[in-house]
Amino acid sequence: MTLLPSIRLIDVSKTFGRIKAIHNVSLQIADGEYVCVLGPTGSGKTTLLRLIAGLTYPTSGSIELDGKPVTFVQPEDRNAAYVPQQYALFPHMTVRENVAFGPLARGFTPEESLRTADEMLKLVRLSHRAASFPHELSGGMQQRIALARGLAGRSPLLLLDEPLGAIDARLRVILRYQLRRLAKDLGVTVVHVTHDQQEAMSIADRIAVLREGAIEQFDHPADIYGAPTSPFLANFVGGANFLEGTVVRKELDVTLIEVAEGFSVTSSGNAHPLGGAVVASFRQERTSILTSASLEENLVPGKLVSTSLLGVFLRCVVDLGRIGEIVAKVPLREALQQRLPDRVGDVIFVRAGREAVLVFSRPERALAVELEAF
Repeated sequence: MTLLPSIRLIDVSKTFGRIKAIHNVSLQIADGEYVCVLGPTGSGKTTLLRLIAGLTYPTSGSIELDGKPVTFVQPEDRNAAYVPQQYALFPHMTVRENVAFGPLARGFTPEESLRTADEMLKLVRLSHRAASFPHELSGGMQQRIALARGLAGRSPLLLLDEPLGAIDARLRVILRYQLRRLAKDLGVTVVHVTHDQQEAMSIADRIAVLREGAIEQFDHPADIYGAPTSPFLANFVGGANFLEGTVVRKELDVTLIEVAEGFSVTSSGNAHPLGGAVVASFRQERTSILTSASLEENLVPGKLVSTSLLGVFLRCVVDLGRIGEIVAKVPLREALQQRLPDRVGDVIFVRAGREAVLVFSRPERALAVELEAF
């Protein structure tokens, strides 16, 4: 019985000249785990995947698969299937032959290989193009063929670099769940690079968020969303509002943060010292809008800047004067029931409950730079 590979990276760095693509990355991925590597453009996602695949070697640090050192082992000896962004299909082979190549290379009989190819083509909804050649397909179709070929090899480790990036939105949603289901059915360990936060949140067991070559957080999707470790993460995964301020009062279960003269925000957190420079953050969908004043805490008046419809949410941009602008995603049904104003300049009130307010230490660089994702 072939053991599935656990993946272990220990203080791995990779430099290209003076560019630090990967910087002291350590992580461990369990057998059969589905991990998404998420991050902005240029964060090192593809380089990290290529290091695991053996397509490039680290400048320092070590890599293990299934407890065995493979830092400088050739790609073909790592028992892994790598699906690159560029597809790398064989132009002289038909779609069916391309997909059957992996099983053949792993010792399957021609009949088994073709049968497996047919199953994978059915999965990616391209059975009807089995006799076509790659140049006869669109970019999205070629990407699906590359994905089918990677799956067909039945390697215990599947490394996917933006496998759904060129596929249209509706089919991408369908394929992402089918891909996860198949990986779980086969017991395959998957490392899936993506820039799509929603994709990562919906299919990953855990997410490794990369920024500037380093891991910002490696955790379960619910924890990355609900307990991000930095303002960057809160902004990059899900979107949030941010208010800079100073801790002016602390009690057992409450912290009062002054965000502007005469305005303060209350949080249930208590980790920051009195007088500390902090950033208060709250999710856009946990920001409420009221049409009249009340005695509730964290209630701030503002003026409506714009509204836009986002499916089941109404996105409202509100100018809070000296505090700045914030965004509220109000459930559409709630917005209709409240009959929220929709004219630019209308006076409204925004509120976030203390339990929704996260507090971070103010970053050393400017907040706008800290939140920048590109």
